[in-house]
Amino acid sequence: MRTVLILGAGFGGLELATRLSGSPAGDLRVVVIDRNDSFTFGFAKLDILFRDTPPEAVRVPYTRFAHPHVEFRQEEVTAIDPRTRRVRTDRAVHDPDVLVVALGADYDPGATPGFVEDGYEYYSIDGARRLRERLAGFDGGSVLVAVLSVPFKCPPAPYEGTMLLHEQLDRRGVRDRTEIRFVSPMESPIPVSPDTSAAIVEALARRGIEYSSGLRVQALDPSRHVATTRDGELSYDLFIGIPKHRVPAVVEASGLTDGGTDGWVAVDPHTLRTPYPGVYALGDCADAPVPRAGVFAEDAARTVAAGIEAELRGAVPSERYRGRGTCHIEFGDGLVGKVEADFLSGPAPEAPFSPPSAELAREKAAAAEARLRRWFTG
Repeated sequence: MRTVLILGAGFGGLELATRLSGSPAGDLRVVVIDRNDSFTFGFAKLDILFRDTPPEAVRVPYTRFAHPHVEFRQEEVTAIDPRTRRVRTDRAVHDPDVLVVALGADYDPGATPGFVEDGYEYYSIDGARRLRERLAGFDGGSVLVAVLSVPFKCPPAPYEGTMLLHEQLDRRGVRDRTEIRFVSPMESPIPVSPDTSAAIVEALARRGIEYSSGLRVQALDPSRHVATTRDGELSYDLFIGIPKHRVPAVVEASGLTDGGTDGWVAVDPHTLRTPYPGVYALGDCADAPVPRAGVFAEDAARTVAAGIEAELRGAVPSERYRGRGTCHIEFGDGLVGKVEADFLSGPAPEAPFSPPSAELAREKAAAAEARLRRWFTG
């Protein structure tokens, strides 16, 4: 019995384990480790923030993750040795034949001075709940929304949150006394897709949201409620930031980031293999040439599953990572747009855009339900 150990039960880990559960590679045991007891879609934080959805309503317990030859363990990873593939947790020591690191990205709000003291975020469940409470008492003023560092999870999400914020304030009757400004160090919202970027910029302008590209907030001054940029200071009554992302500390301590760009795990972009035999990395922690988003981790899992099955058979992997993913984008008013990106199949990335519609909103919901049916039971 050969063992594949998957660290992390997000999009990538769940998809990989599901695929390997039906593997033709013979006697294969799959162990999935995650410190959490449940899975939550990233977009569900917008439901918590703007639609009064209770956090418990969007959590899917891992007790429902049941597949043949797959075992889930709720454990905290405390050490990874990629040379021996040994993994230590708070409960056990694991020595798998194949190790897959899919631990995602952590947030580092302290990397931006003043953000912890005077800023809000909605990329975590606790952050979305805290911002919801702040917005409940917000009666107008200046709101500054800023992307604090690149890369970050789900490139459309900051723009989705800003448009839904406009919608909520308008519904409450305080939008006319609120100024909203969006600041990003990126030159466009979705660089790979000019049509998507143009649609987002136009949507912000139509809602009276000022958009500044190529500008990074360097620090906040909580005493004066101002953000510092290279072009000067920006005042705010409410600051909402997308915090800097980084690999989990246990991944950084393992040495897997040696050779990766800006502290991410070094991988072969075609196979997602690391420089260490029998060790793969996928998803937000991996230095693959795609955005950090669950749909790209899901696509990477297909490649890694094929690679593991070939490796265990002693064959040459035939699957090459394509970097494909469909991202649905909320524009408010019940309308959803779509960008279908393909980063690695051809000579240049392609990412056509479909304008927002109610039909795409239904498609987004159906895609989420299909994933839940595939990954979970009950």
